[in-house]
Amino acid sequence: MSLPETTDEILPTSTDEVCAALAENASGEQRAVFPVGGRTALHYGYAPQTPGVALSTHNLHRVIDYPARDMTITVEAGICIDNLADTLKAEGQRLPIDVAQSSRATLGGVLATDTNGARRFGFGTMRDYVIGITAVDAAGKPFHAGGRVVKNVAGYDLCKLMIGSLGTLAVVTEVTLKLKPLPESSTLLWCRFDGWQDLDAALEGLLRSDTRPVAVEALNSEAAHDVVSESRLELPTNGPIACFGFEGTQRETDWQMERLTNELKQANVAELAQVSHEQSESLWFALADFAVTSEEPLTFQAALRPSRTIEFVKLATDAGVSIVAHAGDGVVIGHLPDDVTTLEAAQSVLDPLQQMAARGDGDLIIFDCAEDWKQSIPVFGERMTHWGLMDKIKQQLDPNNLLNPGRFGLPAEAI
Repeated sequence: MSLPETTDEILPTSTDEVCAALAENASGEQRAVFPVGGRTALHYGYAPQTPGVALSTHNLHRVIDYPARDMTITVEAGICIDNLADTLKAEGQRLPIDVAQSSRATLGGVLATDTNGARRFGFGTMRDYVIGITAVDAAGKPFHAGGRVVKNVAGYDLCKLMIGSLGTLAVVTEVTLKLKPLPESSTLLWCRFDGWQDLDAALEGLLRSDTRPVAVEALNSEAAHDVVSESRLELPTNGPIACFGFEGTQRETDWQMERLTNELKQANVAELAQVSHEQSESLWFALADFAVTSEEPLTFQAALRPSRTIEFVKLATDAGVSIVAHAGDGVVIGHLPDDVTTLEAAQSVLDPLQQMAARGDGDLIIFDCAEDWKQSIPVFGERMTHWGLMDKIKQQLDPNNLLNPGRFGLPAEAI
């Protein structure tokens, strides 16, 4: 998806310029405003129905404040994730969020889409790291939430409200993050099983293990082949795969790798491969980039109880879906097979998966598909009672529906 061809673009260089641009629009033409960063996730949600103005954060990329000893940093929202990582690495620190296309993705975009990946099991998501924001509402009025220190509990938590809002509530211009130290060692254990039942039993055994992985992934053969090809490592792919990540001191990761290896050998594992610290970065990146859509007809994310994850993965695998699951969290990313070329074929694959997700107290949302399909497929799932509260929040912060109109909920013409 892209913005309408007739959409104009403005490139502010400061929060003040964002305020001026939005205030002028709100008091004048009241055109639709589409906040954009690295443009890696424009396909999320429904397509814009009318042209307007793209408000790019490309020039908002400064480091505002970095008291490294406090393990916090304040940056502008347009900073590229790789550039942020380089800045933090110089101080032996990091933001432990896995981001696809990190050379293009911006911090503001990651916040707006609530992007996360394999390491969410051990380190959480963006909601755990954003402690302060500066944002501008549709009328051009700036507001602040949180602060620049970790121990800040005053007022409503507007930071979490902005995370995952897809730029529909306000334009975030500055973000304060709390950080983690870079680990001395980062390793992964890649495990092939003969069947899903054996893999599921191994995951249950992890609950009794003394090891504490930061990532617990499950992949089917199709996804494993793609991930391994991307990483350029020699790893088995012909069967259900579990991948466990460990980070910490060298002593900690060595002990945990050895301990879990011995435990899995008692759990019918067919094949084991250890990925060393020197090789691990390419596999971490490949796991993160699996979520990127390319030629696949449809990409979805399901969320359900972790205990139901492997059952869901098996059903999806039987339907030909390529799957990577954050098995410890119950989050599943899936690409429909290339031979799904019609809406009817896509729905025949999705319907049983959506039903299973619902039975697991979860949901299934569409990351990307053909734009004409989005008029028939509920991109964000079936409308639920709490959506009414979301509508009221949108009305309060953007009463004229100027920011990304129609991107959430139902297509614009159906609202």
